[in-house]
Amino acid sequence: MTTLDSLTPDAATTDARVRADDRGHVFHSWSAQALIDPLPVAGGEGATFWDYDGQRYLDFSSQLVNLNLGHQHPDLVAAIQEQAGRLATIQPSMANDVRGDLARRISEVAPDGMSKVFFTNGGADANENAVRMARLVTGKRKVLAMYRSYHGNTSTAITLTGDPRRWPNEPADASVVHFFGPYAYRSPFHSESPEQETERALAHLEQTIVLEGASTIGAIILETVVGTNGVLVPPPGYLPGVRALCDKYGIVYIADEVMVGFGRIGEWFAFQAFDVVPDLITFAKGVNSGYVPLGGVVISDRIAAHFDTVSFPGGLTYSGHPLACAPGVATFEVFARDGILERVRDLGERVVAPRLAEMAQAHPSVGEVRGRGLFWAIELVRDRETREPLVPFNATGADAAPMTAFAAVCKKAGLWPFTHFNRVHVAPPLVISEEDLVRGLDIIDAALAVADDAARG
Repeated sequence: MTTLDSLTPDAATTDARVRADDRGHVFHSWSAQALIDPLPVAGGEGATFWDYDGQRYLDFSSQLVNLNLGHQHPDLVAAIQEQAGRLATIQPSMANDVRGDLARRISEVAPDGMSKVFFTNGGADANENAVRMARLVTGKRKVLAMYRSYHGNTSTAITLTGDPRRWPNEPADASVVHFFGPYAYRSPFHSESPEQETERALAHLEQTIVLEGASTIGAIILETVVGTNGVLVPPPGYLPGVRALCDKYGIVYIADEVMVGFGRIGEWFAFQAFDVVPDLITFAKGVNSGYVPLGGVVISDRIAAHFDTVSFPGGLTYSGHPLACAPGVATFEVFARDGILERVRDLGERVVAPRLAEMAQAHPSVGEVRGRGLFWAIELVRDRETREPLVPFNATGADAAPMTAFAAVCKKAGLWPFTHFNRVHVAPPLVISEEDLVRGLDIIDAALAVADDAARG
């Protein structure tokens, strides 16, 4: 295993070579290529990674909120190594022991009546195939998705997405319609309580269904807890209300659990905390901490039965790849042995929630804190009364300067933050030590002085 002590004496030369190769040949996603300077990473372990100069960073974003069991977890690494030595790959039309083992384990933690798993390469194609299943089963093409959402970058998935990453990719799938989900702090329904937000958001959704035509709508897809677009925890009763509308109008309910599944809020699947059962569950990221690309769809028995004698028109060369499934199986074993779900709930309730509440009291730039488990957002504002965001929606360049300055202070102190628009998210690996968790929160607390200064103008 690579450690900080194993860095070579010519680290500066290695850093320069990595930078040169990257800048000369790697085309990065979501970026203007000439305006970025990616950090060369030499190694990682647990909740920490480091560069070639030996600068260590607490990973408070779990990379892309996928590294649930942290960097270089020995059990996951060993599972990949053992599988590579035994059978590196096999096509998906054949039966494979680790593929079947992982599918069985996933179905066992899913709700009753969801016994089949279709494996994909990641979250985007999981959502793509879930929508395909819903359309085929219902015979209806239209899909409803929220604004303030992200569902992936394939054709339909990017159309489902409700944030600005969709804009330059339009038009794509013209049969997607967006609606407003609940967001009590910035309520589009002018609600004055969580209960009122639920009532009005459900009324809006039903009106959308009626006006779009229930006979044309095959599915509604929701991030159970909205991820990158705000860590928006659904208010009480909202998700059961969506389930009731889907039942009323014959619509398939797809729960996008790509970011929040596999322990992020202290549940196997986040919807299990909200008294609701979807028809299809999409997952990726935390299923094996992204050590090898893997995603999938958990399918209700009712929908799966449709394809008993009708061929499903979809597939991927690497569906259920053994090298990806092996660390997935190991993930289940680590979760059980180390009490990961219980640990996440404990740290969230005992450490993170009270500390963020203290920050909200101490810093005039903090408008709201929200979240569960090890998934939280601190929403930063210029004015608590008006709730004006610290930076504008979709801010870039000079407009985003206060958030850029905040992130720079965090990095200088040894923490790699997750910032998006006017928010900082708290999403460390689920295996982070309590000491490191507190240290990371201390760094954020100190860095908020920069946001306070910007808020005061």
